[in-house]
Amino acid sequence: MLTRREFTTALIAAPYALRAQQGPLRARIKVDTERAIGDIDPLIYGNFIEHLGRCIDGGVFEEGSKLSDANGYRLDVLEAAKKLNVTILRWPGGNFVSNYHWKDGIGPRDRRPRRLEMAWGTVETNRFGTHEFLQYAETMGTEPYICVNLGTGTWTDAQQWVEYVSSSQDTAMTRLRKQNGRQEPWKVTYWGLGNEMDGPWQMGHRSADDYGKYALEAAKLMKWTDPKIKLIAAGSSHFGQGIDWIGWNRTVLEHLKRHIDYLAIHRYVGNPDNDYYDFLTSSMDLDERIRTTEGVINAAMSGEPRSRRIYIAWDEWNVWYRARGPQQRGRRILEERYNLEDALVVATFLNSFVNHAHIIKMANMAQLVNVIAPMFTNDTGMFLQTIYYPLALFANNTKGRALKLFVDSPTYESRRFGPAPYLDASAGYEDGMLVLNVVNRHRDQEVETEILTQDKQFAGPVDVSEVNGADIKDENDFGSTKVQTATRSARADNRTLRYKFPPHSYTMLKAKLT
Repeated sequence: MLTRREFTTALIAAPYALRAQQGPLRARIKVDTERAIGDIDPLIYGNFIEHLGRCIDGGVFEEGSKLSDANGYRLDVLEAAKKLNVTILRWPGGNFVSNYHWKDGIGPRDRRPRRLEMAWGTVETNRFGTHEFLQYAETMGTEPYICVNLGTGTWTDAQQWVEYVSSSQDTAMTRLRKQNGRQEPWKVTYWGLGNEMDGPWQMGHRSADDYGKYALEAAKLMKWTDPKIKLIAAGSSHFGQGIDWIGWNRTVLEHLKRHIDYLAIHRYVGNPDNDYYDFLTSSMDLDERIRTTEGVINAAMSGEPRSRRIYIAWDEWNVWYRARGPQQRGRRILEERYNLEDALVVATFLNSFVNHAHIIKMANMAQLVNVIAPMFTNDTGMFLQTIYYPLALFANNTKGRALKLFVDSPTYESRRFGPAPYLDASAGYEDGMLVLNVVNRHRDQEVETEILTQDKQFAGPVDVSEVNGADIKDENDFGSTKVQTATRSARADNRTLRYKFPPHSYTMLKAKLT
């Protein structure tokens, strides 16, 4: 028999195991289609490719490979990207962009200069440049998003890039574009004003005040060149101890609030302490930063015309911690391998984007292939990582209006955030179709859930898609798929659907309401 001291020690050390002995876990979710948060912008399902490791060279683009087309695009990667329904693709960086001079990447490929690449310690061939990226975006059916160099680059560099890409007038830049094979402009809408300029690791790193002043002049020239473009400012990416990330955003907004359309935020999370339950609360940190950033934006826009809106673009995010360290140099770097718990965290991040649909209007997972990515290739093929599956389910199904759900879930005590609900949920509603996304964070127990509709009734069977595996550490690999999407159906009774969400699972329920 345990002594009182031994029992207390066990209670502190293993609260989750003790909870599992307390009987079935039960929850309720209430859905009201009139309680809308905002419209879900399709651009929250974006991605990102950077000249980093094997993301572009050896991933998206592999000249001479039997798996590539005549342009050098890997067809297996392109097909998987299309199925992922990537809505917007950010390029060329990332840290890479802060020393990238776009004119190096135009003209005949064999004549382009080879440059030392300072961000990731390689040689950049420049064989994949503006034309290759924009043609790839067209082939993929995605919106292009170009980030300009505000590190070592000039205002004129940024302005002329917009002119080269988007102008219809007869100028030296448009003649150069036509000479290089593109007669009509691409009319790119989305342009980033530099990358992570708050980070001391960035080439051309500046203070918030200096960045705000510099980016302002670039923004003016770029919008005078094409008034229809939308600009994304470099918001916070540096959240270390003692870092005034809120002050950075506040200062940048004071300089740029009349010219930008989005404020970019970056966040990567990980599980270095192997604490499953704490790792699964990572999206709660995201929620806090969204609410804080929204408040800073609202304060900055006080007194401005009500029609003038600035949204949040979460244009870098992912799980990233294993393939991280001081030696991030060369071609085989940042090749993170993902397991089931990583896929669950990705699903909770997507839930957060949907649950803040009124202010989050763009998001770009970093990155598309090989480098902290949902796809992984070698010379002969590829496999889909665990995180691919929740991304695909959200991007292809969760649309329309985001609904404000009532979720009554049992909780556990997390190390960083205190009480955390086992069930994390979001919902989209469009043309009578309800899509409910639910992550059960409990490692060992299912959660019996009563899902109630307040103003509609279920009509017909409910489609169920579940991402799960035998163990939270299960990974996929070449020739081995341990985590993927399984489908089945469920039945509802008028306004009620009773469903048992399995342990460590992400489930999407799709149902017609009348």
